[in-house]
Amino acid sequence: MRRTLKAGLSLFRIRAIEGLQYRLAALSGATVSTFWALIEAVILVVFFKYGNNTAGSINGLNLSQGVSYIWLGELMVMLQIPGIDGDLMVKITSGDIGIELCRPLDLYWHWFSRSAAGKVNAFIIRGGMVIACGSALTLFGADHIGFGLPHSPVNFGLFLISVFSAFLFSTAYSMFVTAIRVGVAWGDGPMYLITVAGTVLSGGYLPLQLWPDSMQTFLRIQPFASYLDTPARLYIGSVTLKNGLLMLLLQVAWIAAFVFFGRMIMKHKLKAVVVQGG
Repeated sequence: MRRTLKAGLSLFRIRAIEGLQYRLAALSGATVSTFWALIEAVILVVFFKYGNNTAGSINGLNLSQGVSYIWLGELMVMLQIPGIDGDLMVKITSGDIGIELCRPLDLYWHWFSRSAAGKVNAFIIRGGMVIACGSALTLFGADHIGFGLPHSPVNFGLFLISVFSAFLFSTAYSMFVTAIRVGVAWGDGPMYLITVAGTVLSGGYLPLQLWPDSMQTFLRIQPFASYLDTPARLYIGSVTLKNGLLMLLLQVAWIAAFVFFGRMIMKHKLKAVVVQGG
């Protein structure tokens, strides 16, 4: 009994420290995201104030909407990482995929669930802290660089649906990349390129409405807009409700496409996968 109690207390302490460590990591990430959002918001204020912009908006995006777009970008940052989940990468490179194949489960959906769980935890904890900081700025009078309210209750409802769709899209795309990675020996370079390209084309560095007019059609229909641009436009009201619904349908279409091709590629790869070791 004494040993059991001692072991139980030790296990409790280890798990408590582990949980605290993750929270501190989330707080650290939220601090960086908040600082970065403030820098981008100030730059955007300068851009709108001193740029050659007599209309007060660019492609339907005004300053207050742009600042809220930036804060939403930091909220959604954990969903804009289309790389492979760290645990799954270890299983692929170490040969543990052989153990995974012994489970009486569909490997694609098993890994889909694992990848989704890894995204949602960081999104809720870190993103919640960032939005709280942005809202506090607005509450205390710094609304020109703070996070604003949604355009309307309807827009907010569509925004929530779009965020959930962005979450599913992010996981589906991650699984698409994971399926390609199975059985392929390459370094981390391609993963970094995919991550950067996805973040840029999602509007994570610059709102897509501020890009050149000639690129707007392409930017609206390309898949990475599902990460951030679609939810952000619905929240700030820089798109009509009709076009917003079409953008939601486009999100669903991209989710279905990447799930379909991801499953096909993984099924094909698993037929020829070779597990070495002893």
